[in-house]
Amino acid sequence: ALGGLSASIGAADITEIEWITTTADKSDGFTLSARVRFNEPVTVDTTGGTPTLSATNGNQGSGTGRGPHALAYTSGTGTNELVFSLAIAANNAATNADDVLVFGANTLALNSGTIKDKGTTTNATITSAAGIGTAAGTLTVIA
Repeated sequence: ALGGLSASIGAADITEIEWITTTADKSDGFTLSARVRFNEPVTVDTTGGTPTLSATNGNQGSGTGRGPHALAYTSGTGTNELVFSLAIAANNAATNADDVLVFGANTLALNSGTIKDKGTTTNATITSAAGIGTAAGTLTVIA
């Protein structure tokens, strides 16, 4: 009788963020992709804007001032897993070899889009603890 009740009372929460991308080669170009898991199915509406997931660039490579990288929502509405992606061209200025990309706390921005839980609760903001992003690990750019 109470199964799933806690998931349907409040707004959906992020339970995990993980990298889908396993290799980021500056010389070839690459697509940054990540999966955000929620505690329940969510519906995404991009009519007003597209939600983004921000990956911080630690600028470990030579030079400074790169990032963060805003990965745009690409798929997953109606499920508890949303995918976010960003194409980065070969020999781009957005990254350098040895840069380390990570997710921190509160990296998801709605950008005038909406993410609703399976009921009717619209999240005004989507928060996540630093530990959730840290658990995704890092992605190091190669030359």
